[in-house]
Amino acid sequence: MGGIRFLLNGAASGWRAGQVRKSLGFVVPGKRMGGVMGALVGGFILAFRNSDPEARLGAEALSRAVDCKRRDNRPWQGGGRRPGGGHTSCSAVRSFTRAATLGLLVLLTVLLGPRPLAAAPVLVRFVEGATHGFLVLRTVDGVLIASGDLLQVGRGGGVESRMVFHFKDGSLFDETVVFTQQHVFAMQSYRLVQRGPVFAEDTEISLERTGKYRVKTKAHKDGREEVLDGTLELPPDVYNGMVLTVAKNLPKGASETVHLVAFMPMPRLIQLELTPKGEHKVLIGELAKTAVQYVFKPQLGIWLSFFATMLGRMPPDYRAWIITDEVPAFARFEGPLYMTGPVWRIELTSPRWPD
Repeated sequence: MGGIRFLLNGAASGWRAGQVRKSLGFVVPGKRMGGVMGALVGGFILAFRNSDPEARLGAEALSRAVDCKRRDNRPWQGGGRRPGGGHTSCSAVRSFTRAATLGLLVLLTVLLGPRPLAAAPVLVRFVEGATHGFLVLRTVDGVLIASGDLLQVGRGGGVESRMVFHFKDGSLFDETVVFTQQHVFAMQSYRLVQRGPVFAEDTEISLERTGKYRVKTKAHKDGREEVLDGTLELPPDVYNGMVLTVAKNLPKGASETVHLVAFMPMPRLIQLELTPKGEHKVLIGELAKTAVQYVFKPQLGIWLSFFATMLGRMPPDYRAWIITDEVPAFARFEGPLYMTGPVWRIELTSPRWPD
């Protein structure tokens, strides 16, 4: 109970400090850090506010052992023995020590946890327009598993981009993103439908620019349905369904860090590093072109990476090849279509006439 009381006292102090900070117009970066530091400092101050003056702030209890008998027999201020009801007992000191240790561990966890970079949306260098591309989905060994389309059209001042794959076993992958491109790219809404035996479960996901989300899953085994909904605080560079568009707009040789909302199925905001990793020659018919390979690396943070590794759910790196002509063009993508999925390959294809 001492630990809980310690943190509650500190939380109240941190809240009061936050109200003062707001009223004065101060801005302190890192909401989590400010809250934890407020809890720790407030807990140290309030834990012994009305206690034995010898205890002072609780920090001294961590740096010295307490001899209870010697302490209780020590003369008290004007003489006599110290009163029994107004001083801090040894059990309280030990309780405080445990609570302070817990608080320091919490602080360490926050310090080592992922902290978002200063988020800045990606500049528009090439405006997206009406597009109908034909796609195939293969395993990394080249086995065809699905055929699909990339459909893109202007919608009310924005662009709606939809990628659909129809699998041989009847499964469906249907991803739609609506974004604006006034000077910078900005995602407005995101939808994803995964249905069929190729997926671990049927999933329907929606995400709005406001941060409102809804995740509905249905188990294949027993038909059990679960729904998660809520609101996330989203930075301006969240690019679900837009990573290839972002890569096409990066200056030559430039890297970028953006954000994605990963649904596992509980949504988590993660960083994604986009880094060029060399050039490759590709053939368009008999014409040689140059494609830049980009590596998309999810940054989960220390603790999430640790648990993902322990559970065998660490996402692999994604790779994409962008042809760098006067107008960049997508050539190939390798990676999972969802967080825990296998690595597949997306390629362009051309219409052909049956024999």
